[in-house]
Amino acid sequence: MKSDPFKALLFVAGLVLAPAARASVPTPAVVPSLDCRSATTSRVEELVCKDERLASLDSKLARVLVDAQAKAVKERPPLLRASQRRWIRERNDCWKKKAQRECVEQSYRLRIAELQARYRLVPGNGPISYRCDGMRNGTVVVTFFRTEPPTLIARRGEQTSLMFIQASASGSKYQSQNESLWEHQGEATIVWGRGSSPMRCQPGS
Repeated sequence: MKSDPFKALLFVAGLVLAPAARASVPTPAVVPSLDCRSATTSRVEELVCKDERLASLDSKLARVLVDAQAKAVKERPPLLRASQRRWIRERNDCWKKKAQRECVEQSYRLRIAELQARYRLVPGNGPISYRCDGMRNGTVVVTFFRTEPPTLIARRGEQTSLMFIQASASGSKYQSQNESLWEHQGEATIVWGRGSSPMRCQPGS
């Protein structure tokens, strides 16, 4: 009997759908993809199984993973499985935080938004090209995604950066670990790379 590649991905990722959860997909359900009838392997998994909101986010992530895997079949090198393992380790580290529940919820929300943007599972606006002062290698090409929270994927040459929206007194600001884009009054300020100087950029077509 052939194995189901989607189920295999979820199993490796630590997201094994319980029978009740499988029966409810794709209908939204407050049933975590973790099999809460079995012994959990971390304090965070115990928290997810006991919390209705976290359980709902866990089930949503399982469905998003299936959709992402369908888009990632020809991905070379295969990145989805490795990134999911890494995310699980980071999620489980939330037990070290003082605000454990808030950390876990934020971890799920950002992971869902990341997958939806990277694998184009939600509508996007773009691509939009930004021409920047002093940039020697062309433009920054940006696509905005209607995720929750909102995200964008920026490309500069062979480099890409996924950024999440941030609180801002004015305009719209997106940020990743090393890059940022702040759009304000018809132009954008882009920082590309840790320690780099801000560039003033104009959006085009």
